Amino acid sequence: MSRRATTLLRYTLLLLIAAISIGPFLWQLSTALKGAGEDIYAVPPTFLPAEPTGGNFTRVGEVLPVWGYVWNSVRVALATVVLNVVGASLAGYALARLRFRGRTAALSVFVLALLVPGEAVMVALFLMMRSVNLHDTLVAVVLPGMVGALNVLLMYNAFGAQPRELDEAAMIDGADAWQRFTRIALPSVKGTVAVVAIFAFMGAWDDFLWPLIVLSDPANYTLTVGLEYLRGTFVGDQRLIAAGTVIAVAPLIALFFSLQRYFFRGVNEGAVKG
Repeated sequence: MSRRATTLLRYTLLLLIAAISIGPFLWQLSTALKGAGEDIYAVPPTFLPAEPTGGNFTRVGEVLPVWGYVWNSVRVALATVVLNVVGASLAGYALARLRFRGRTAALSVFVLALLVPGEAVMVALFLMMRSVNLHDTLVAVVLPGMVGALNVLLMYNAFGAQPRELDEAAMIDGADAWQRFTRIALPSVKGTVAVVAIFAFMGAWDDFLWPLIVLSDPANYTLTVGLEYLRGTFVGDQRLIAAGTVIAVAPLIALFFSLQRYFFRGVNEGAVKG
C-alpha cells in the first residue's frame, strides 16, 4: 500500500506540473480554433471547440504582415544559432583543451558575464549600434547574442569531460589543434551542440525588448515585436491574439521535437564509451 501510495502521489505531481506547464498553451490553441459564434468566456469554460476553424490564423495574416515578421525572426534566429554553435564550440574547445596565457582570466570573464543582466547594458549596446550605423537593422538584433556566455560554458564543460589521452594520441599521430577539434572533439559532443542550438534559437526567437529598442522600421520587426500591434489594435478579439501566440510558439515546438534525442543526451556529453 505504501508503494502504491507513493506511485500515485508521484504521478499526481507529474500530471499537476504538466498541466501548469502546457495547460496555458493548449488553452491558447483551443481559443485560436474557436469560431466567432463561440463564447470563449463561457462558464463553465469549454476546452474543445464546438466547430474548429483555422480562420483566425488567416485573419492574423490579413490584419498584419505576420509572415514578413516570421521571416525576419527566422533569419535572426538562424544567424544566432550558427554564430553561437560555431563561436561557442571554438571558444569552449580553446578554454577546455588548449593551454595559453590568460586562459583562466578568459574563463572568469565568461562566468562573470552570466551575472550581468542584459537590461543593464542595453543603452550602451544601442549607442554602439548607432555609432556604427547598424541601428534599425536585423544585424543589430543578432550581434549582441552572437556568442552567449552560457553556451560557451556548456561547450567548455562538454569538451573538458573528454579524456586527455585522446589529445595525446592524436598529437602523436601528427594532428594539429584544428584537426583534433574537428575530427575528434566536436563529433563526440553532438548532444551539447544541439542544446546550444536550441537555447540560441529560443533566445533569439523569443527576444522582445532588444528588438523593440533597436528597430524602428515596421518592415524590420521580428515576430514578437510585430504581434504587439495585434494586441494593441485587436485587444477585444482574444481569438486573434491566441492565433498569433500559436504561430509564434509553433517553430519552437517543432525545433525541440526534431532535436530532443540529442537534447536529452547532451547533459552527460563528453564521456567516451567503450
